[in-house]
Amino acid sequence: MNEPVLVIMAAGMGSRYGGLKQMDPVGSAGELIIDFSLYDAYLAGFKEVICVIKREIEEDFKALMAGRADRYLNIRYAFQDLKDLPEGHEVPEGREKPWGTCHAVLSCREMIQGPFAVINADDYYGPGAFQSMYEFLSQAKDDHKYRYCMIGYQIENTLTENGTVARGVCQISGDGFLQEIVERTKIKWMEDGSIGFTEDEGQTWEGLGRGTAVSMNFWGFSRSMIDEMAARFPAFLDRVKEENPLKGEYFLPLAVDALVKEELATVKVLKSADKWYGVTYKEDKDMVVSALQACKDKGLYPEKIWS
Repeated sequence: MNEPVLVIMAAGMGSRYGGLKQMDPVGSAGELIIDFSLYDAYLAGFKEVICVIKREIEEDFKALMAGRADRYLNIRYAFQDLKDLPEGHEVPEGREKPWGTCHAVLSCREMIQGPFAVINADDYYGPGAFQSMYEFLSQAKDDHKYRYCMIGYQIENTLTENGTVARGVCQISGDGFLQEIVERTKIKWMEDGSIGFTEDEGQTWEGLGRGTAVSMNFWGFSRSMIDEMAARFPAFLDRVKEENPLKGEYFLPLAVDALVKEELATVKVLKSADKWYGVTYKEDKDMVVSALQACKDKGLYPEKIWS
């Protein structure tokens, strides 16, 4: 059986943050957020990791891994390239933005043969999430449907005090399977302590209840997901060429939602009560630094992770 592989998406430029937040230390011993994820993944049982990066940051990124996580994990690299498109398609004139999370994962298509998990490099997910994910992927097998999973977080555990965030808002069946996922790109805390989202640039706001499950892009798939994303990519490109050629993105949650609605896949929602941490904005960094130090103080991590 193929061992589960962890794919880490680290090619984003962090436009709202203002720099390469994947490479910004947050731990007392100089750790990045990705170091905490790699440590949790290693303890959960993952042995192989594929980091999706841009070629421009290859040397710096590999230097950050050298002598640290790569002593314990087999770390390989894939490169997200704007020009990596299906035959017959070209990059629209003026386009600089990458093609999104599906495209990032597709950059690993020649390196993945079995089950795999996907995370963001700049998100902290918690040890329990990696344990649940590894256990699922170690046992799950496709049958008459694809058998996928995701880690579901309570929305109130994923927000920042410093602006809006994008989240995949989930509707879950009584037996714990994903029924629908809707990408909301502007969610925030409201002044009265409630949670709201807008689809008209803030002219009107709709509420989201506490406890609402959201995706933080921590997914578990069989190899079939690679094939499905590749098969659907040309249709996406045809559509985006007409609708939003410079900024349209091929999002993982939307691809998953389509497979669920077409009854080709099931997605088991592995619920997490952990608090998610991430640096969406520069102002978030101090909070994340304090939170991760508190995790060390509680004994969840050694004072120097890769000692």
